[in-house]
Amino acid sequence: MPIYAFTCARCGDFDVVRTVADAAAPATCPACGTAARRVFSPPGLRLLAKPLRGALDREEKSAHEPEVARTKQGRPMPHGHSPTPPWVLSH
Repeated sequence: MPIYAFTCARCGDFDVVRTVADAAAPATCPACGTAARRVFSPPGLRLLAKPLRGALDREEKSAHEPEVARTKQGRPMPHGHSPTPPWVLSH
């Protein structure tokens, strides 16, 4: 079952384990019993492969602070650069 994060104005954060069908249901703080609001957090990205996690981090950063490429990056094209596109067949 998924774990949902909630926050209480008095006591702070706590987690609730419940079904997806009950995800929108209100929760009460286990310490003081007052109503708590749900905190939306990103999914557990640490389970992703390191290169994919790095790519997602760069993508998220670029939404706010795009980087300007100053040099060419990546590998050269195989067999150099052909004057015709690779999808054109010649006879």
